[in-house]
Amino acid sequence: MNPSDSPVPVVSYARISADLRRDEHGVQDQHKVNRQTAARYGWTVVHEFTDNDRSAAKADVVRDEFEAMLRVLRAGKLSNGTSVQGVVILAADRLARRPGDYERFVEAITFQDGRVFADARGAQDLYSEDVESMGLFGAVISKMEVRKMQRRMRRSHRSRAEQGVPSGGPRPFGWNPDRRTLDKREADFVRQAAKDFLGGRSLHSIVREWQEAGVKTSLGNEWITLSLKVMLRNPRMCGLRELNGELVRDADGNPVQGQWATILTVEEWSAIRAVFDSRKGYFIGRDMKIIKPHQSDYRDHTYLLSGILRCGRTRPDGTLCNTPLRANRKKGAGHHTYTCLSKSEGGCGGGVSRRGDMVDEYVSEAVLAKLEEAAFTASAKQSRWGKEEELEEVKSRLDELTRQWNAGNISNDLFFKLAPGLEQETARLRAEAAGFAASVELRQSRASTDVAEIRRRWYLAEAEGGFPISTKRTYIREALHAVIMYPAGQGQKIFNPDLLQPVWREE
Repeated sequence: MNPSDSPVPVVSYARISADLRRDEHGVQDQHKVNRQTAARYGWTVVHEFTDNDRSAAKADVVRDEFEAMLRVLRAGKLSNGTSVQGVVILAADRLARRPGDYERFVEAITFQDGRVFADARGAQDLYSEDVESMGLFGAVISKMEVRKMQRRMRRSHRSRAEQGVPSGGPRPFGWNPDRRTLDKREADFVRQAAKDFLGGRSLHSIVREWQEAGVKTSLGNEWITLSLKVMLRNPRMCGLRELNGELVRDADGNPVQGQWATILTVEEWSAIRAVFDSRKGYFIGRDMKIIKPHQSDYRDHTYLLSGILRCGRTRPDGTLCNTPLRANRKKGAGHHTYTCLSKSEGGCGGGVSRRGDMVDEYVSEAVLAKLEEAAFTASAKQSRWGKEEELEEVKSRLDELTRQWNAGNISNDLFFKLAPGLEQETARLRAEAAGFAASVELRQSRASTDVAEIRRRWYLAEAEGGFPISTKRTYIREALHAVIMYPAGQGQKIFNPDLLQPVWREE
């Protein structure tokens, strides 16, 4: 293709998989080379499409600028009406590493006749079947190379994990740069956070405290609820390692212990995971059905009994309204009020309303009384799982089956028919054992706090060492399902606790 006297409007496309310095230096260098290539042929770059820090090899990664370029090529113009008649790139692997993406690009650029295309080595005629085939073959080869690299990396990760070697990446919070020894200050923060969380405190209140104390992540960023949750769920906390959602185990099926100091015990970490796993993360409607998931920035309630109090007014059909009561605070009022929603909002609009501070005190005293009756005491609970022998028997049967298969005494068909069932049963029993250990740890965490101390901190301000509202709500939720508030009648001003019916959980 010879240079033309008249400028041909083209677009420049640049991509880099990992921008480690976060300065877009790599993609800007590509655009510079692309402009030089365009100038050699008398073309003019009218727009630059840039996918910085975006992989072209992963199927789940969407390259927004690449997709936008395909739309422009099909239309033959930019959104402002500027004509586009070609594309300039640095190299084929910047454009596509998957055959499907390359085919979509060729279809878009050849959608109209007369389009031009070039990389740093020279111009290419994509209307030629030979050129298109070579490009497609190159994308196939590129995809094969990427898969080989991914397999090598996975094997390397698993090998390191099975040896207990720390993984790469940024320095984990709580450890020194060597990733093996502890940073005492950070580790103390993690231990306290774990203790508070198991005691019922919300992640949001812990994060808020860390922010006020100036605690930063290992990258120097502000802590958010999600980052704290991810950290506490990480098995690194207790010296374990996870790959593809499964703990890395040795040949005997035991979790591999990592070569680094631990912050939490296995029991503490298991209890934390059990708490997270037991949470549905959904709002519950008055009919006790799931409504919608919590938004990502879901925060603590402002009032103690929000979502716990429910309307006890009887509807015309004889059923209870059962709508969660809303907490309101009128301007200038010294207390809040719990009241039912209007009919347009799904409530009964029947005027069921009560002073919030008095309701809070009554329910608090009822729950504290339950605590004093040892409702949360773990001493009488079973402390032994009881299925250890069953687990060992299943593991033994699987080991024996494997030995017989390796010795050639049983066929492949029989082995692969029986092994999956034993593996599933082993996994089930291990999960049950971990769950039981977590529940024991959780009960002991609850029981380790003196009830008198709970009562003392219940009514203190948080700034004076009192419980945050999330901790108190956790104790309430563990003690009862809900509290039904019945109508007090017209003109009734005296607070009547008999019109509040706690629905206790079975012990």
